[in-house]
Amino acid sequence: MDAILTPAGLVERTQTATKPLVRPTREEAEAAVRTLIAWAGDDPTREGLIDTPKRVVKAYGELFKGYSENPAAMMERVFQDVAGYDDMVLVRDIPFFSHCEHHMVPFVGKAHIAYYPSEGVVGLSKLARLVDVFARRLQTQETLTAEVVSSIDEGLKPRGIAVMIEAEHMCMSMRGVQKSGSSTITTQFTGVFRDDPAEQVRFMTLLRAGR
Repeated sequence: MDAILTPAGLVERTQTATKPLVRPTREEAEAAVRTLIAWAGDDPTREGLIDTPKRVVKAYGELFKGYSENPAAMMERVFQDVAGYDDMVLVRDIPFFSHCEHHMVPFVGKAHIAYYPSEGVVGLSKLARLVDVFARRLQTQETLTAEVVSSIDEGLKPRGIAVMIEAEHMCMSMRGVQKSGSSTITTQFTGVFRDDPAEQVRFMTLLRAGR
């Protein structure tokens, strides 16, 4: 069934499009997979591949489910009763996988998120789910980092946010220069983290503690 992508299911980068984005039907998506199989040099009608288009389309529904999820919903429940706690909250080593928007191959890594509460705190699992919402879209690591920061800032209004993402990109490991094991690190700081280098040092120190 054709469907118009609603604003809740669109990243902000696509909302500036001049016309609505219309999703192809499942049948059209499966036909596209058969075309790619044939272009790669195989026979989409042979036994081992006959059901592959259905499997691929189903897998895409899982891999890119972030388009149908609203990141703001992850920040809706704020807990204000924290007994006066106003120090850093840090969740590190949040695993994620995403897909490069340039080659549509995976990049895999971990996200580390810290913030200084102002109006309250959010459930720790919500931060992990927030990363997942944005990761399960076609992405660049830089944009993923910025989108996580922006959503936390809008939802919590904290005094400062620090986000670091470390990932290995298969578009660099599997193709092109083919340098497996290399990692990319992106960071973004706001508020007290941006204004005070000592807070950045503290953030980095806590990330590496016990390792």
